[in-house]
Amino acid sequence: MISVTILTKNCQETLGQTLKSLQDFEEVLIFDTGSIDKTLQIARSFSNVRVEIGEFIGFGKTHNLASSLAKHDFILSIDSDEVLSPALAKEIKSLFLDSETVYSIQRHNFFNGKQIKCCSGWHPDWVFRLYNRKKTAFSDDPVHEKVLTKHLKKMRLNSPIFHTPYRKISDFLAKMQTYSSLFSEKEGAKSSYSIWKPLIHSWSAFFKSYILKRGFLAGKEGLIISMYNAHTAFYKYLKLLEAQQRK
Repeated sequence: MISVTILTKNCQETLGQTLKSLQDFEEVLIFDTGSIDKTLQIARSFSNVRVEIGEFIGFGKTHNLASSLAKHDFILSIDSDEVLSPALAKEIKSLFLDSETVYSIQRHNFFNGKQIKCCSGWHPDWVFRLYNRKKTAFSDDPVHEKVLTKHLKKMRLNSPIFHTPYRKISDFLAKMQTYSSLFSEKEGAKSSYSIWKPLIHSWSAFFKSYILKRGFLAGKEGLIISMYNAHTAFYKYLKLLEAQQRK
C-alpha cells in the first residue's frame, strides 16, 4: 500500500486538481504549514485525505516529517501544483513495489498553457518521488531537497506528472524570494563572495537557459523563464553577500 504526502500552504488554486488525480489512493496526507486561504477546506472535502498541521522547517525536513506521519511505508511525494496523469496513477497502482528501489517520474512542465520542452530545470525533468521510508528519505536540505538514492536500485516510470509551477508573474516573484532566502541560509557559511559573483551567476544562468538549453525555442515563455532563472541566481548570491557582510 502507498501513502501520498503533500506539503501545502495557500495553494487553493491548484490543490483541487491535484487531489482529484489521487482519488484512487487510500491515503493522501496533507501536511499544512499555515494556510489562510481555502486550502484546508478543499483538502477536507476529499474522503481519502487526512490533514496534519505543523511548522515549516525547510523543505527536506518537512517532507520527512510528513512521511513519518503516514500510514504506509511506501511514500509517493507529490507537490500541490502537480497532477498525476491517469496513466501514471494506473501504472503506480499496478507496480510490484520493491523496498530496495526508488522510482523516478518525468514531470511535464507547463507555463501559459504550453508545455515547456527547453530551459534550465524545465526539460527533461526526472524526479524521484516514490520510495520506502524505511530504506531512504529526503535530504535535509532546506531547498532543492531530493530523495536519497545511494545504494538503492533506481527505476523510471513510463507515465508523467503534469506540473504547473507558475500561473502568473507574481508566482515567479514569490518563489524567487522564498528560494533565494532559503539558499542563502543553507550556503551562507560555506565560502566568501564578491559583488561580481551575483552578476556572473546571473548572466551564466541566462546563457545556459536561453542559449544552451534552447529557451529561445519556447518564444516569450522561454524568455520569461530564462530571465527568471537569471534574476533568481542574481538575488541568491546577492543575499549570500549581504549575509556575509552582516557577519
